[in-house]
Amino acid sequence: MNLARLDLNLVVALHALLKERNVTRAGQRIGLSQPAMSAALARLRRHFDDDLLARVGGHYELTALAQVLLDRTSTAYDVLERLFASQADFDPATESREFKLVASDYAVAVFGTELARVVHQEAPGIRLRFTQTSPTVVDDTATLLSATDGLLMPHGVISGFPATDLYQDRWVFLVADDHPGVPDRLTRQDLARLPWVTYQRTYDAPAVRQLGMLGIEPRVEVSVDSFQLLPLLVAGTRRIALVQARLAHLLMPIAPVRVLEPPYEAVPVQEAMWWHPVHTHDASHIWLREVASRVGARLRRTREA
Repeated sequence: MNLARLDLNLVVALHALLKERNVTRAGQRIGLSQPAMSAALARLRRHFDDDLLARVGGHYELTALAQVLLDRTSTAYDVLERLFASQADFDPATESREFKLVASDYAVAVFGTELARVVHQEAPGIRLRFTQTSPTVVDDTATLLSATDGLLMPHGVISGFPATDLYQDRWVFLVADDHPGVPDRLTRQDLARLPWVTYQRTYDAPAVRQLGMLGIEPRVEVSVDSFQLLPLLVAGTRRIALVQARLAHLLMPIAPVRVLEPPYEAVPVQEAMWWHPVHTHDASHIWLREVASRVGARLRRTREA
């Protein structure tokens, strides 16, 4: 494929056509007339040797190839948008733009809230949008990072991309206040016999992989995509949950649970912000990383819980 021969405007047209599934609405979306949009569709059909939009009754549906292209086109569109939005200079006091960060609810609660406060003070025209970490982040990290400004995630889950370290945390366990089978300390036998509440794909977390190395296989009874729900799903039950100490400290008032230390030397949590290399030299992204580093430094000066 010779990219020099391609008209990148067709990426914009393809994105609109696949999203709208209608030539007229796609043209309105990107400011093209109906004849111009029809011409773009004809060029795209010749390029892919596929109808892309197939008429079914009174409307159009995506062909099998168009279904495949839908996600790829969205990613390419985001990458191009971010590429051509790159700046040599950036003045946070006067700029107006949005940064998209992918993060778990843990990272937003512990780090994102303080980041948003600092950004509000220093850059009133800047918006932050946090989106939930997908369970498939480790399967296609490059695609995710290419369509966002940063990923908040600890070391040990992904690698091979630039990152800046933010702060450290440690792992603790939650049990119900009135748990009948756990006194003031947990044992390794407790971890093997008690039911667990876990966050998403437990096997991706270095702390859970460490349990496997210790011969402990968590008996997962409930799995959720929110760290902040863990205390509620532990309270009043025999379950246990592994959670970050900083978050446990924030969540103590919401549920009758106790925080207990692991009965082993748990691996620490080193939270970082990861990004795609395309952002490395962009002035606005350099500013975002500098602010994130400052916020992380403040957290490092505070105790975990």
